[in-house]
Amino acid sequence: MLDSESGKPISNARILSQDQIVYTNEDGFAPLDQSSANFEISASGFQSMKFQGVHSQVKLKRIYKNIDEVKLIKVDIKKVFEDVSKNYKKRYYAEPSLYNVTYKEKRSDNNKLYFLVVAETKLWSKTNHYNFKDGFFKDYDKILQMQLNNVKYMKNVKSDSVFTAGTKDFSHEYMGNYFFSFELNRVLYHLKNKESKYSGWIFFEEGDEQLITFKIKSGAGIEMEGECRFNKTDKVITYFEIHYLQDQYPVIKRKTAEGEEYDYQLGNAVLVFDFYKNDGVYVPALSKLEGNKYIAYYKGVKHERKISRELIYNSFKKSDEKGLSPKMDFSKNIWDNLPVKESRNNAILLSGEEQDFINKN
Repeated sequence: MLDSESGKPISNARILSQDQIVYTNEDGFAPLDQSSANFEISASGFQSMKFQGVHSQVKLKRIYKNIDEVKLIKVDIKKVFEDVSKNYKKRYYAEPSLYNVTYKEKRSDNNKLYFLVVAETKLWSKTNHYNFKDGFFKDYDKILQMQLNNVKYMKNVKSDSVFTAGTKDFSHEYMGNYFFSFELNRVLYHLKNKESKYSGWIFFEEGDEQLITFKIKSGAGIEMEGECRFNKTDKVITYFEIHYLQDQYPVIKRKTAEGEEYDYQLGNAVLVFDFYKNDGVYVPALSKLEGNKYIAYYKGVKHERKISRELIYNSFKKSDEKGLSPKMDFSKNIWDNLPVKESRNNAILLSGEEQDFINKN
């Protein structure tokens, strides 16, 4: 997948074919089933397109060439987000759901990968919505369950404790970050602060969808910026991306799991949620969390950390309230759970950097 103007690869472009979903990797490539016929492609900042048959190269047009061409229309993002949040269970599918998911997590230190895992999993959700009461009481299995199937790649070449927290408890926020409803609630918390300032602009319209960009300066001192695609007919947010700008915060003291103190500076965080319409209902296609510029000064060495966790919801089907059996024990590290082997046709396509890391002795 290439930018038609610059020729550069487009990462995280969604390709939908016969209710199966894949995304392009960092090099712009995606593993497509050669037998598939019809494809729908969408990517942030680009015009959506449809095509038939597998192509070795596809070029997407940007929604605009120059910022001077864009006619901005002001929009009240607080009003939009409040309406979507209030009607979330009516507009997104809110019944028990079962997904085949490709889970990828990676970490780097000073721009060098040291951990990568790619696995096929199952994910069950009771309502596709974060229940704060169950989360508060740590009844996570009532919200979401996972089953580890096939670990396709896993490599860890470093176990430096500088970025390891002193507890392994599965947290309320960690679980919440799987859900767009949780993030929407967090953003509204900042927007409702009386000292907050914010702005929103409709940047582009394509069919029923509007591309909205926004900036928020919270009364709590947190700055955010992002974009979303809003379907004005169905009144749902189909794509949401937010950047938490935190790298200007002062250095603080932290401790490693072994109790050693070090200097730590917050970095920037990015959360992405993507949805599509399946048989008339909106269900998740992607959730992604990234962190960069997280800096630690440990034993005289500067460590700049990057992390990412990505879930691609390859397929969806309606389920029941029974959930998964067996299921992951969230009190353990995910990778300490025993996998339930399952045969799948999913192809996993690593980026060049990821493949080099796996191949390196």
